Amino acid sequence: MPHSKQPDRFQSLMLLQWPLSYLAIFWILQPLFICLLFTSLWPLPALYFAWLFLDWKTPEQGGRRSAWVRNWHVWTHIRDYFPITILKIKDLSPEHNYIMGVHPHGLLTFGAFCNFCTEATGFSKTFPGITPHLATLSWFFKIPLVREYLMAKGVCSVSQPAINYLLSHGTGNLVGIVVGGVGEALQSVPNTTTLILQKRKGFVRTALQHGAHLVPTFTFGETEVYDQVLFHKDSRMHKFQNFFRRVFGFYFCVFYGRGFCQDSIGLLPYSRPIVTVVGEPLPLPKIEKPSQEEVDKYHAIYMETLHKLFDQHKTQYGCSETQKLLFL
Repeated sequence: MPHSKQPDRFQSLMLLQWPLSYLAIFWILQPLFICLLFTSLWPLPALYFAWLFLDWKTPEQGGRRSAWVRNWHVWTHIRDYFPITILKIKDLSPEHNYIMGVHPHGLLTFGAFCNFCTEATGFSKTFPGITPHLATLSWFFKIPLVREYLMAKGVCSVSQPAINYLLSHGTGNLVGIVVGGVGEALQSVPNTTTLILQKRKGFVRTALQHGAHLVPTFTFGETEVYDQVLFHKDSRMHKFQNFFRRVFGFYFCVFYGRGFCQDSIGLLPYSRPIVTVVGEPLPLPKIEKPSQEEVDKYHAIYMETLHKLFDQHKTQYGCSETQKLLFL
């Protein structure tokens, strides 16, 4: 009798609620810890806050990754739900350090999360000797417990000191930067491939300063797993989104996917394939103080290489032959 996959699929649906409740956890933990200070359990938060004070700089000094957390079985259920895969174009030598451009941001960045923050798709076997660090907003590391979880997965702060540390301590480090940032989330709608990249050159300057190789990547399907409601730039809702971005660091996006029942609307993502294509690394010279002309030169080369990577694989992974990659 064939084994039914329905229980696994249901389990995947349940587990996918975790990213959707992620932001809520951020706001619950801090007041909860403060409230515990006024209860008989006050020693617990007191000890943790003392530890937090002593450990404050760790996120900017390489973090504290855990192979155990990265290998949790839960990640394989999320991988299989879409499914999520990674495609290597060329090996990455452990003798170098790398800055990897992660494109596009999408809404919840499922591809980068699964491929670079877990071992669900076998990153360590695909790129032996390479240690991935996906960079995210610095203020996440100021949230109790959440910072420990993020560091355990190998996530680092996107701050300049954190990136400089990783690129100057040993080799084989790969720092993934979602170059388009949270602003690109508003561009995340199905059947679009628009990246915020033309004026984002800081990652190229940093790569030149350390002589790190640039690695272009593109995740096909990342913008296909949710529908998003877009608002006119003069509308009140759009102005509210911009206000929310200034206050909290990310946009309040109105999006929807599927529900638990077939053909229903909900907050679960659509189960559509997500494929991250990791391109060939671009060797850069080490220039301690690169000029703007030098930064512009290598930034243009990077954009051209990324464009070629997209064109070479777009029809294989769900895009039409006429689909264009646009840079804003």
